[in-house]
Amino acid sequence: MTIQVTLLSIVLAFIVAFLFGLGRLSTYRIIRGASYTIIEFIRGTSLMVQLFWLYFVLPFFGIELPSLFAGVLAIGLNYGAYGSEIVRSSILAVPKGQTEAAIALNMTPWQRMRVVIIPQAMMRMVPPFGNLSIELLKGTSLVSFISLHDMTYEALRLRNYHLGDAFVFLFMLLILYFVLAQLFMLFMRWLERRVTMGRV
Repeated sequence: MTIQVTLLSIVLAFIVAFLFGLGRLSTYRIIRGASYTIIEFIRGTSLMVQLFWLYFVLPFFGIELPSLFAGVLAIGLNYGAYGSEIVRSSILAVPKGQTEAAIALNMTPWQRMRVVIIPQAMMRMVPPFGNLSIELLKGTSLVSFISLHDMTYEALRLRNYHLGDAFVFLFMLLILYFVLAQLFMLFMRWLERRVTMGRV
């Protein structure tokens, strides 16, 4: 369950990061303003409170979300908001000469972004996205508060049934998170090598 929540949340966070990151760079003031407002609201509020709102408060308004969906939505939106700044800053870091050269080749704005800017920005995005993914993995422990049976939920349940072995269960939980984080780190390093291959 922990891996499932992590992977689904990473996919959502990646989509949200690109949508709002590009929204912050839009030439339309209303899109820039809306993106900025949403990002700052999400980043300025607690992930746990967002999770509780989606799972416990929305039912009062007739919207009841399954625990898995609520967990993935809260985590994906929260970390996606932070990721949007990675996308924005990475795109801005691409030398302006690249854009000017693409304009000289008569590329449309979409072609410039897809063919020239995004591939170069990805080299800068991958390392911080790797760190964000590991933080996201550790953040999934909060879904235990909405009764989603992830590793943290099961460890706490076992601790309550076997109080004498609390240290063992919590130590095992610590090791499991560490191992998963190392696996994510190895994958992100491989991805970084793939993205930079032939470009440096």
